[in-house]
Amino acid sequence: MRDPYKVLGVDKNTSQADLKKTYRKLAMKLHPDQNPGDEKVAEQFKEVSAAYALLSDEKMKARYDRGEINPDGSEKGFAGYRQHAGAGGNPFGGGGFGGAFGAGFDAEDLFSSLFGGGRARGGRPKMKKRGEDKSYRISINFLDAVLGSTQKIKLESGKTLNIKTPVNVKEGQQIRLKGQGRPGANGGPAGDALIEVHIKKHPYFTQQGNDIHMDLPITLEEAVMGAKITVPTVSGKIALTVPKNSSSGKTMRLKGKGATDSKSKKTGDQLVKLMIQLPTDTDKELEKTVKKWSTKKKSDNANSIRGHLD
Repeated sequence: MRDPYKVLGVDKNTSQADLKKTYRKLAMKLHPDQNPGDEKVAEQFKEVSAAYALLSDEKMKARYDRGEINPDGSEKGFAGYRQHAGAGGNPFGGGGFGGAFGAGFDAEDLFSSLFGGGRARGGRPKMKKRGEDKSYRISINFLDAVLGSTQKIKLESGKTLNIKTPVNVKEGQQIRLKGQGRPGANGGPAGDALIEVHIKKHPYFTQQGNDIHMDLPITLEEAVMGAKITVPTVSGKIALTVPKNSSSGKTMRLKGKGATDSKSKKTGDQLVKLMIQLPTDTDKELEKTVKKWSTKKKSDNANSIRGHLD
């Protein structure tokens, strides 16, 4: 048998807690239940378990460190366990160590004691295995994403659940339902259901961070003369005052009418961009009025809005 420190990949100063963690990790990887039919891995599992059995016993570890015993637990100067102990003897007082995994040592018993597994009749313990996670996808409306909602989902098992989507849920965000995944094996826990959220586009709202954006069409008269307009927000309609002589593209801020941050609980704003909408049909009266108004101020107006482009 090789040096137990090299087998486990640890040094003499490794604590018993870290030694146990290392063994658990290697044993889970090399266990025969995880590698059915692989004799080479099965031998590695036994070697790792024997190395841990020696080093986890502080008296045996001390004797090995002093050079009194071999890596397989046999006394120095003797060929091995059977030669030293004779037929049926045990030089370690029932500790279960033996040269070349001799009589009394059982890697499965050691593994079972560490991992709390029961021993299957006539063979090795059955490992508890957690069930796989199961992924689902739901599509929700924009307002439901901003305000939170309850959605129904049918699981692979046939069970239907009502799940709550959080306030201000984001595109692609996952909601985890503990224990609603696929069942575990040998009494292991079930996996989780992972619900991925996708948000449908809204006809006029968009979201940037916690702020809600929208374009608001207004008439030429409303832009020139000013007006009070009913505007939708995510929490209901409000009255917005459009100032006189408002240009197309002017953005107005509605404080506290955005989405609420789930962590800070702060609420964003709604940003309303004014968009002047001219009549779709030709309006001779409008053309005549604009032409009359612009004749005297044509060059001055052009310079005031485009002079910076020269």
